[in-house]
Amino acid sequence: MYDLVIRGGRLIDPAQGLDQRRDVAFQDGKVAAVAPTIDAREAREVIAADGRLVVPGLIDLHTHVWWGGTSLSVRPEPVARRSGATTLVDAGSAGPGNFHGFRAHIIERCPVRILPYLNISFAGIFAFSRSVMVGECSDVRLLDARECLDVALRNRDLIVGIKVRVGRNTSEGYGVFPLELAIEVADELGLPVMAHIDFPPPSRKDMLARLRPGDVLTHCYRPFPNAPVVRGEVRPEMWEARQRGVIFDIGHGMGGFGFASTRPMLEAGFSPDVISSDVHVLCEHGPAFDLLHTMSKLMCLGMPLVEVIRAATARPAEALRRKDLGTLAPGAAGDAAVLRLAEGAFDYVDVMGERITGDRRLEVDAIVLGGRLWSEDDPAR
Repeated sequence: MYDLVIRGGRLIDPAQGLDQRRDVAFQDGKVAAVAPTIDAREAREVIAADGRLVVPGLIDLHTHVWWGGTSLSVRPEPVARRSGATTLVDAGSAGPGNFHGFRAHIIERCPVRILPYLNISFAGIFAFSRSVMVGECSDVRLLDARECLDVALRNRDLIVGIKVRVGRNTSEGYGVFPLELAIEVADELGLPVMAHIDFPPPSRKDMLARLRPGDVLTHCYRPFPNAPVVRGEVRPEMWEARQRGVIFDIGHGMGGFGFASTRPMLEAGFSPDVISSDVHVLCEHGPAFDLLHTMSKLMCLGMPLVEVIRAATARPAEALRRKDLGTLAPGAAGDAAVLRLAEGAFDYVDVMGERITGDRRLEVDAIVLGGRLWSEDDPAR
């Protein structure tokens, strides 16, 4: 007897190359079976997904959910519910000085899986609001490689990489130095770096030259300056970095996603590897909103639906080195989302205020966590 079966949906699982009607069964917190038909009498609970999309639990590779511990962070549960996300990757909200609180008060209590990047800065992203904005890498005294390495080693079961923000507003005059330090720590750990690109300095070219295969450049479709395109052409260092194995992540947020950059990138065949929201207090009510909203924007700009799903399932799972996530293959984590593809006229806006009207929008119908339906009236799940 299965714990749960999702029946009748269009299963899109890019990791398995599947896009067809399939039923999915869950047992003991994992995917138990995928088949054209699974008898509903074999399940304790059934979700009817006729006319819906059934996808692996979505992975938002860039969020900020150290709620109560950092000024920029939001509550993880509401974001996950409206996103269809079963894995939230926190992009360096916490640093070595406060990671223990993030772990105890948020990560270990949250029903949704939270996988954190550890910030290279001791304080994490500590001063981020509409009225106060102090870059965590603007004071070199906050950058202690030994402290970062020590905390990462003591939390190897959770930490997926090292996060660093560099740019005029985050590291002031230090250029690429914080990035180089983050890479040095990551080298010791055998983990990737996620690097935030901002107003220069440093330049996009200087950053990309230092990133290693498997490292993530987030805000990859940011607007000018440090944009990935010039006069409609993709800059050569972007192609070179992709060939080298650098992973390109949207990281929408309040400054990381511009339509003027996105259109020529997609037209040139330079799709993002990963779509993420960078949801935080300054963008959760727009322009980013959440992962599904960001995915819908890419779809309305011409990125095929299957590739949009891939960029929020299989590709972030690869970036995280987690073969058990981002797929509904038997034996994988029992996480799924049931989505509907709504048609109509939908308003979308980028970080520069440019608006487009799209004809489609992804919306969430149901979320499966650990093989069970995540119900609104069951906060423990």
